[in-house]
Amino acid sequence: MKGWSGAIVSRADSAATKSDQRPSENRNVTPNRDLRAPHATALTFSENHEGELPILILGSDSGPMPSFRARKLCATLTIAIGLGMSMVACSDGGTSSQPTTQTTTNDHSHDHPEETTETQPTTQTTTNDHSHDHPEETSGTYLNDYEVSDPVFGTETMVTLSNGVRTITTNALPNHKTGVFPNSGNPNTISAQSATYKYTTDPVYTGIAQEVHIPGVAVNGVKFEPGTAESVSCATGETFRVEGLQNTFNLGMDFNNAHVQPTGAYHYHGLSDLLADTHNNAKSELIHVGFAADGHLIYISTKDDYTSSYRLSKTLRTGSNCQVSLGPGQGPEIAVGGTNPDGTYTSDWEYVEGYADLDECNGTVINGQYAYVITDEYPYISRCLKGEFTEIMQRDGTGPRDSQPGQPNLAVAAAQLGVTEGNLRAALGPPPPDHGAAALLLGVSIEDLLFALEASR
Repeated sequence: MKGWSGAIVSRADSAATKSDQRPSENRNVTPNRDLRAPHATALTFSENHEGELPILILGSDSGPMPSFRARKLCATLTIAIGLGMSMVACSDGGTSSQPTTQTTTNDHSHDHPEETTETQPTTQTTTNDHSHDHPEETSGTYLNDYEVSDPVFGTETMVTLSNGVRTITTNALPNHKTGVFPNSGNPNTISAQSATYKYTTDPVYTGIAQEVHIPGVAVNGVKFEPGTAESVSCATGETFRVEGLQNTFNLGMDFNNAHVQPTGAYHYHGLSDLLADTHNNAKSELIHVGFAADGHLIYISTKDDYTSSYRLSKTLRTGSNCQVSLGPGQGPEIAVGGTNPDGTYTSDWEYVEGYADLDECNGTVINGQYAYVITDEYPYISRCLKGEFTEIMQRDGTGPRDSQPGQPNLAVAAAQLGVTEGNLRAALGPPPPDHGAAALLLGVSIEDLLFALEASR
């Protein structure tokens, strides 16, 4: 079958063959909203053997039309037939030309050529039953020196490597949109920080899960901190840690699964689509979005290829005369005993080894390297790490983080502040506590209040 590929058909040429034009009966097309081609569309007919339908070839002034655009146009033509229009038969557009790539940019245009590298990570290869290989799908990673500077959102983050240490110096402002703060569940305002993190560039995998409270930092300098300071304590001895991502207590999370600490530090409690989109420079399925405190990399999968091995417990909760910590709670008493686990509390979840893809730290082996994955289900972000690390707490004038092991001992904190326990409890109120307002009521600085609460844990 021969034809005239690339020829643009005039009105007279098409009229000469109009009587033989019939729609093809064997076409598989997929409708698409975008039918625009980069250049003028050419309609080209191919001679047919006896008894065969004439074939329409779609092209442009720069060559044959890509197959995916041909199928789009065919869909529209086919629909038009149903409206009584006489249409020509469409082919699959089966040409060898490459499809046109559409380039998209963020809402605010920025060029950060220094932010990405293609260097392979230096990490210790480990053995894991849930390994995955995606050699073509991993996004360009931030493994060498780089800087994130965004004048729209105010982000200023610099990362340098020296003597096996990655130093992240940041003002911790996210380089993407956030929710409105303060809000009904979070009375705090986002403000620039002065934070420095030092992580190894040569992680040592131990295979031993160790609890961590700041498991790592995103490539934009915003920290990951999945835990909370809120808990429910019962007179019968039970203590339930409140989860950040749940529907019982309003902790003021925004659409990034993040909120703000009393110090003004914005931080992630779970998966942020905007974080992933902003740093998916290679438009790949597995996006490098952060560094763990043990030096391993943190990823987000755009296809949810990795599943958590945690599931809700089937054992009813126990406890009576329960109240939310740091205040009388949302109501005179919180009903806990005899209720079903629903994800409100950390203890509602249980890890089942081998249940799914990821281990108890939400980790797995990816392309031969151990790494962590942020998931859309508990634990969302790793609560433990399996590499060597040191988590250092220091008072820097901006106050400690809001997630620490155990709840504050209000009697101890009150004694340090020189106030009564009752006054401290009343000032803090229900969760989330407004530390600024509490400090004002107690006549102390917010830094002293935060430090006293932290020191009492």
